[in-house]
Amino acid sequence: MLRPRSGPGQRVVREGNEYEPDTVAADFIDSNGNFCQRLLVNPGRFQIESTVTVDTSDCIDTAPGAAFVPVHALPEFVLPFLLPSRYCQSDLLDELAQTMVEGQELGYDQAEAIRGWIHANIEYCYGTSSASTSALDTVHTRVGVCRDFVHLGIALCRSLSIPARMVVGYLYQLEPMDLHAWFEAFVGGRWYTFDATQAQPRGNRIAIAYGRDAADVALANQFGPVNLMEMKVWVHAAHS
Repeated sequence: MLRPRSGPGQRVVREGNEYEPDTVAADFIDSNGNFCQRLLVNPGRFQIESTVTVDTSDCIDTAPGAAFVPVHALPEFVLPFLLPSRYCQSDLLDELAQTMVEGQELGYDQAEAIRGWIHANIEYCYGTSSASTSALDTVHTRVGVCRDFVHLGIALCRSLSIPARMVVGYLYQLEPMDLHAWFEAFVGGRWYTFDATQAQPRGNRIAIAYGRDAADVALANQFGPVNLMEMKVWVHAAHS
């Protein structure tokens, strides 16, 4: 899953994928609307290089006071993002969520309070979590990386009946540069971006994939033994 789509906040100008050795890639779109490629790779070393130029917004939309959307009024495509999922045990975090949004207006302000609480109370530190770490684990350890921040934010929003989904992609001038993750909450009739790893809202994001949690947005799913030898991520401003 390496191909971004044009949509709110971004326009794909050009893209390319190279494979060494060359192989046939079958394109398809998954249930979350993500562009995917299916490959059969022979034994031996295999390399993928993906390049893309995207016109992005310099800032993300914010909407303090945007209203909570009652469940009965939500569009059907949003409903799956209300449910507990593998890494987001929203059914177990209701009490914590209620505590951190006390006194906030229903909707956007609740999601922002959750983002702010995670930023202030969860320490960002590499190597402190694993592929199996869940939102509930992060509540107990109070440490993690962007993936863990996202899972916790999603679970807390869902516990308040606010649909929330995971987004993976790239953030310009992220330090250190790597694949990044943030979450979106559905309030005021649309999705809004929340990133608990950042002190202030930042634009210039390239969204690659959307899903219920990390299980839906993996860079690659392999069926057979694969060893990752090296991965490099870079994001540069394009020359106008």
